[in-house]
Formats: sequence, C-alpha cells, structure tokens
Amino acid sequence: MPSEIIIKCSKAIAALNWNIAFAESATAGRMSAEFSMTKESGKILRGGIVCYEVFVKQQILHVPHNVIVKYTAESAEVTQILAQQASQIFNSKITVAITGLTTSGGSETKEKPVGTIFFHILTPNDKISYRKVFKGSDEEIVLQAIDKTAELILESIAAI
Repeated sequence: MPSEIIIKCSKAIAALNWNIAFAESATAGRMSAEFSMTKESGKILRGGIVCYEVFVKQQILHVPHNVIVKYTAESAEVTQILAQQASQIFNSKITVAITGLTTSGGSETKEKPVGTIFFHILTPNDKISYRKVFKGSDEEIVLQAIDKTAELILESIAAI
C-alpha cells in the first residue's frame, strides 16, 4: 500500500493530466512500484528504468564515464544527467532521478554518509536538485526517499 503522500501526489499529477517517469538507482524500482499501486497509476505512470549499476548509467542513460569518475555514481551531477536522459527517453512531464547510498560499500565518505540520497526532478515549470541524509535501515531510507520525492513534486505543483 503506497503512503498517503504518494497517493496525494498521484492525484495531483492526474489532476494536471501530466505523467511521470523514473530513473532509479538507490530505490531500484521501488518508487515506480509505489506509484503503480495508486488508483491514478494508469493515467500518470509512464515508466521507469532501474540504473543501479554504473554500466546501466553509462551504456543506457549515457552518463559520461568521466562524470562518474569525477563525482561518483551517487552524486548530484550524475543524478541530474540521469533525469535529463530519462526525460528524453520517456517524454514525460515529470521525470525523477534518484541516486544515493542505502548501505555501506559504495562511495560513502564522512561528507557523504550512508543514507545520503540525491534527487533531481524535472517538471514543465521547475528543476529541483535536492540532497538529504536519511537515517534507518536500507528499506527505511528508500521509503523515506520515495515520500520525499512526492513531497518535492507536490511543492512544485503547488507553485503553479
């Protein structure tokens, strides 16, 4: 069952006759799944791509290798490129890209600890780049990030 904020966000997207697509790294498809369980899913959900591994980011979403080397696969810079590329692939009104660290063993540092999530959201009237450090288990981090995405979209839509 999707959270209340996901349901509210889906209704708001449907009310505008918009659609949404995802490029998911850290959430590995869970965000698409959460939005797919709303009553509006057939009206709003265009699709998504799981780009968990660097290979997919580079080969399918065309993130330049040098950008990943310079900033890491979990970074604001890579997340922005993922959003731009997914927006072109899906021709979506709203495109969400998300990367981050839900478990140890990645590119975590003191400045970028486990729980760090990068968001980049494109809408017809906004470009949202956001970073937040969440606490909890890997699943709790993912679910908090999904809800934060819905919150960011709703804030952007409210500004219309």
